[in-house]
Amino acid sequence: MKKIIISLLGLSFSMSLLAHPGGHEEEMRVKPAKWKYKLSEAMRAESRGEKDAKRDMNRKPIQTLDFFGFSDDMSVIELIPGGGWYTKLLAPTLAERGKYYGGLFTGRIEENLKGKEGFENITILPVEAKASRSETTRLNSIEPFEFDVEPVDMVLTFRNYHNFDKTGRMNINDAAFKALKSGGIYGVIDHTRRHMTPFSADQRRRIDPVLAIKEIQDAGFILEDYSMLHYKEADDLTKEVGHESVTGKTDRWTLKFRKP
Repeated sequence: MKKIIISLLGLSFSMSLLAHPGGHEEEMRVKPAKWKYKLSEAMRAESRGEKDAKRDMNRKPIQTLDFFGFSDDMSVIELIPGGGWYTKLLAPTLAERGKYYGGLFTGRIEENLKGKEGFENITILPVEAKASRSETTRLNSIEPFEFDVEPVDMVLTFRNYHNFDKTGRMNINDAAFKALKSGGIYGVIDHTRRHMTPFSADQRRRIDPVLAIKEIQDAGFILEDYSMLHYKEADDLTKEVGHESVTGKTDRWTLKFRKP
């Protein structure tokens, strides 16, 4: 009887994992890590406004960084930090034991965050490469470039991949690959476009995850895992991400790659 019970428990556990593909990180990681307390403190910091805090529930920063294998003793490049939503969380969490680098299109965090209280340890990685923007597609491109930095543990980019044409994406992936240590993690999140949907103005800020996987693997990375953290069933993938019916509620793919 005991053997039967053990077998049934094993079957139940297996079925549970199958019922939540790619989401097993929420079930398996139960021990709290010190970095999570630090990040929670950063989430309550005065440097964040009400607008930032309202996005916490949707963006799930603790669960997202946990999925990528983040730790506060890592060296991390945030690619294209934009207005600094994640910078305000990553930089303070890494300040004591790790290292935060901002890389590529960093003007806004340089102006608004760098050197201010709590952000004294931010390092900006200058990029010497010509960038351009197509007036037709409104997509950016960038010439090949490298970051002048000792190999890092992790490169992260959040909802930026869609902003570039194929050449730009290829060069960004190559730069991320070169910047990482062997075994380093490349974490990418973006708004979902339905597979094989042709490019259009309405879909400009969405990108096919299958295409992204192929392109990132072509740069030398290994796809290690994916997460359903940012899956949104109500998003039918037809609206521009700024449309009032889906803004702040878009379906997003979350992919974790490793440099061999």
